Amino acid sequence: MKSKKISVTGQVQGVGFRPFIYRIAHEHNVKGHVSNQTGTVIIVCQGTNEDIDSFIKAIIEKAPPLAKPNLNEITEIQSENFDEFSIKNSEQTDKPDIHIPPDYFTCDDCLEEMSDKTQRRFQYPFTNCTQCGPRYTIIDNLPYDRANTSMAGFNLCPSCNKEYTDPLDRRFHAQPLACPECGPALTFNSGRTQIENDNLAAINQAKDEIEQGHIIAIKGVGGYHLICDATNKKAIARLRKRKQRPDKPLAVMFPASGEDLLSLVKEHCDITETEAELIKAPERPIVVVSLKPASGLPDNIAPGLNQLGVFLPYSPLHHLLLMQFQKPLIATSGNISGEPVIIDPEMAEKILGAICDGFLHHNRPILRPADDSVKRVIHSQPMLIRAGRGKAPIELELPWPLSSPVIAVGGHLKNTIALAWDNRVVVSPHISDLDSIRGFQVFQQVIEDLQRLYQVKAKKLIHDSHPGYQSSRWAKKQGLTTHAVWHHHAHAGTVAGQYPEIINWLM
Repeated sequence: MKSKKISVTGQVQGVGFRPFIYRIAHEHNVKGHVSNQTGTVIIVCQGTNEDIDSFIKAIIEKAPPLAKPNLNEITEIQSENFDEFSIKNSEQTDKPDIHIPPDYFTCDDCLEEMSDKTQRRFQYPFTNCTQCGPRYTIIDNLPYDRANTSMAGFNLCPSCNKEYTDPLDRRFHAQPLACPECGPALTFNSGRTQIENDNLAAINQAKDEIEQGHIIAIKGVGGYHLICDATNKKAIARLRKRKQRPDKPLAVMFPASGEDLLSLVKEHCDITETEAELIKAPERPIVVVSLKPASGLPDNIAPGLNQLGVFLPYSPLHHLLLMQFQKPLIATSGNISGEPVIIDPEMAEKILGAICDGFLHHNRPILRPADDSVKRVIHSQPMLIRAGRGKAPIELELPWPLSSPVIAVGGHLKNTIALAWDNRVVVSPHISDLDSIRGFQVFQQVIEDLQRLYQVKAKKLIHDSHPGYQSSRWAKKQGLTTHAVWHHHAHAGTVAGQYPEIINWLM
């Protein structure tokens, strides 16, 4: 019998990694324990050389779909004899290796459960498990445990607690875990109609209002959407007038239909195989595709264009609404144009009250906004247009280590920030333009949040050379070493970072 200590880094938080290790340990007749240590999973395993080797191989080859594990270090150790394999509580370490998971789309198992009348989560709009549900938008601190998320205020009922504590259950340590008895709930408010404590009635009321041509603000995973019937030209015209958005294209959310989920999308759009895979990707982005000339959709969705931004429902709430509505919906950011998407019900009613005819709220707090990601295919290659919910924070690796942590504070319009340290870079979701007070507030919040979550404190700031940019002015007031970068040099640097083969060819 041998004992080994295995350090696993990478995306192993919030993806069901510890229960996965527990299961394969039993499959390979390995004893010991597994624990989280601020971003790193530590495994102590004991067994024969053959069993341990097959166990280590399975860690990578059979990892959960959302996990991205790296075997950081394997050492042989002396240890006590173990009677079983167990999961230990999370521990804090002096040198954390943190990877924040993005928000995940609803998995097939949870969708099937929501459609089964015999299940206690039948038609429950906040169903999730270790392979799906919100992450980035609800994490307040690390380690990623329920007490450190915005779900801390929802005490688990006995049935949910049984699932949460069973290592063989697919909801073991699923931090957003909830059910109708103990979890978040919906309310509907239009001034004329008020519905509380009845999730399905609230959804049905929202559906009825949309069918009548009304505009509804719906709180989702990373913020509010402004929703109306995508086949109703007058409703779309009202949305444009009220939001003061006369021409900019609007995104359309289609019901998932057919075996490939895209039957209805294909009725209106010509999509390539690459675009189809992109639409169905785990981040469920908005994908810009070609609109069929005779699609039948109103021309004021994307005036003067032959393209359309399409996406599939990604949360249980969206699925339930579209199952009732059975038609495509306009689903555009719930904000004043240029500002961050709104995440708070009171702020939504105050700011969006002049745009909307009703509100579908829920009481699961969103801690930071995350707008929908946007992608398009160019020369058969998927290109990221806007990083957001499901994609961000984006983690990249540098070809060399940095001498000290750095924050790049981004431009004035369509701002995004990046935190870099050691040989890592983390890029935030799209924030907004920085003209508004709220845009600037969220900009500062994201800078603070990323440093706190990744437990890294920046020593230097990189900013645009333009002296009038709000981000540049902020950087110069922080009392840190700053470095100015010409705007178009930054664009060139992006190309170099994304396509190093182009730079090699030019050289």
